[in-house]
Amino acid sequence: MATGFDQLYLAIDSYIIFFYRVTGIGMVDYMIGTFCLSLIAVILGELTISLALKANTPYLRDLSLRMKEKEKLSIKAYETGDMTGYKALNKEATDAWGRKFFAMLAHSAAILWPVPFALGWMQTRFSGIDFPIAFPFSLVTDSVGYTFSFFPIYVLARIVFGKFRPYLPYFASVHRRLNKMSA
Repeated sequence: MATGFDQLYLAIDSYIIFFYRVTGIGMVDYMIGTFCLSLIAVILGELTISLALKANTPYLRDLSLRMKEKEKLSIKAYETGDMTGYKALNKEATDAWGRKFFAMLAHSAAILWPVPFALGWMQTRFSGIDFPIAFPFSLVTDSVGYTFSFFPIYVLARIVFGKFRPYLPYFASVHRRLNKMSA
């Protein structure tokens, strides 16, 4: 009995496998296909985080304002010698900072959700296929599977996307919004 994931992988297989058949040279096609699959995963993750940030911007802005306000008030309290007020306000500023930090951490994790699905599809096609590796890595093992090659290619796709993001139609505005939020 096929699971929902099996049906999903079957539905997208003919589209993704296209990228693995570009040149007819096995290893070159594997690298091109894996880069394209990685780039799709990067784009889906970036779309997800952009939508999440758009939905949560008022909350994040409120946390930033609260953090700055409490920080200013705590400094004034310290300057006037009100140590009880300083500690209470500083605790509130730290609490707002922590909330924003963990919200941004959760958003960052949203970037990665497509990776397990990409690896799941790769498993349907490349499970059991080993790639021989060269010295000095061959001292540890003779070969590696698809997951070993996926991650460096995914990192490369993320770097390439990051270089082009400021110039891409939708993502340019997202890039500017992220820069504003971090400033």
